[in-house]
Amino acid sequence: MTRSLSPGRLAIAAGNAEAALAVHAPELVGGFRAALPEAADTVGRRLRGALVREGIRDTGPGRGHAFDRVEYDTAGVADPVDLLDGIDAPGFAAELRNAVVNLAVAMARPGVPVDDDPDAHAIGLERIAVAGHNLHPCGRTRLGWDTSDVLAHDLEAERTTVGFVAVRDEMHVGDDVYPQLAAPPGYRIQPVHPWQRDRVLPVRYRDLLADGAVRILDDEIDAVPTAALRTLLLPPAADGSRDYLKVSLDIQVTSTRRSISVASTRNGPAVSALLDRLVAADPDGERLLLMSETAGAAVPIGSGRDLSAIRRVGLTGRLRPGERAIPGGALPLLLGELVTGDPGEWLRAYALLLLPPLLRLTAQGVALEAHLQNCLPTFVDGRPHRLGLRDFAGLRLHLPRLAAAGHDIALWPGSVVETGDLDVLRAKIGYTAFQAHLGELVIRLGESHGLDEDRAWRIVREVVDGCCAGDDHAAFTAPLVPHKALVRMRLAGDGDLYIPVRNPLHAPA
Repeated sequence: MTRSLSPGRLAIAAGNAEAALAVHAPELVGGFRAALPEAADTVGRRLRGALVREGIRDTGPGRGHAFDRVEYDTAGVADPVDLLDGIDAPGFAAELRNAVVNLAVAMARPGVPVDDDPDAHAIGLERIAVAGHNLHPCGRTRLGWDTSDVLAHDLEAERTTVGFVAVRDEMHVGDDVYPQLAAPPGYRIQPVHPWQRDRVLPVRYRDLLADGAVRILDDEIDAVPTAALRTLLLPPAADGSRDYLKVSLDIQVTSTRRSISVASTRNGPAVSALLDRLVAADPDGERLLLMSETAGAAVPIGSGRDLSAIRRVGLTGRLRPGERAIPGGALPLLLGELVTGDPGEWLRAYALLLLPPLLRLTAQGVALEAHLQNCLPTFVDGRPHRLGLRDFAGLRLHLPRLAAAGHDIALWPGSVVETGDLDVLRAKIGYTAFQAHLGELVIRLGESHGLDEDRAWRIVREVVDGCCAGDDHAAFTAPLVPHKALVRMRLAGDGDLYIPVRNPLHAPA
């Protein structure tokens, strides 16, 4: 592991962050300094693996895994950007250095107490997956926030708040996302992230604020940030249940600015209702635990994305005695305590939980974005029990398949979730469920329990053979399958980009 930072732009960025910490959180300075080399190495290792996997450049031999994934013991450089030598990508370089600095801040921060209800417990577990997204080198990028913002609003903050604005009726599209707060006559209430309220609205909506079309309210409620940052856990309701608010946050996290389109706010409740119907009719439906989006609204002025909000139901009050929900991002770190017998049979039980319902949904025209960050599997005595699913904005819907299965849905015009291309539908579930999700677990089970990878993928193939047929089966077991090229996407700067990788499910079981 690299032990010190070389002079250069990363050292300058780290120095700026350290100066801010000295003012706002001096107790973290020592830990931040100590964490910087490991943070740089973590980002660099992920970048190095992606550069090789995506065919961008050869960075030397590493450990090969399924779907052409390559793992390295060290980044081999002090500054991850040095791996891009000769590639003109100043924007991506800034994202990488920002990720290093923010990861070091997160590593330096102490744990915070949380309530013991399932939703708060899940957030506590998300905090142990400190590096964020398991494949993306920019899992800790927060472009747009300074260090004081990170301290106030990032996952490791004990709490943040939800603010509110009142907008004139004619400017509001959708539901009352927070009906607990009464609106002034002629206005509707819209929740807003406090950073968005304080930094974005006064700049972009100065005229609307001046004439009273948008009014910033004094009301605030406490909330707890999740790994998604823009999704905040609300305080318990009178019956003990908990909801989340997903609010626009115009900063870049990983590859995307986290504002919310009008389409997402209007499609969320409709998609949730569709999923409820499909799950109710599924033979394994009782094993799926949907965190449905019950309300959504937007204010289509300016970009149309800055004041959007979506309400989502939580898990508290919905789990059975002894049932424990673990966010997928933390699951690879907890396999040691969960898997006590044959790791292959545990993987089989997990694949049987994950794949049959998701692939049946795909056969009907719904491909969920089932990467680790969107899944909250539950366990009873370490055994896979149910699958919690959240955040439906990234799924894909194939309307002809849905219609053939007897379902329809009214989507917002121009919605990106709609596709007429079956390859796009399959790529969404194939990349997220097989590569990003099961691919990570197979590698970590090999490290923690000695599970042979060839055996692991034979087990997964047996599960696929038992629940998937026809053209979908052929696509998911083809010699090559599409892999979402996260680094190529950042270098290109626009849209999803897939490359072919070798498929461990191709060989017959």
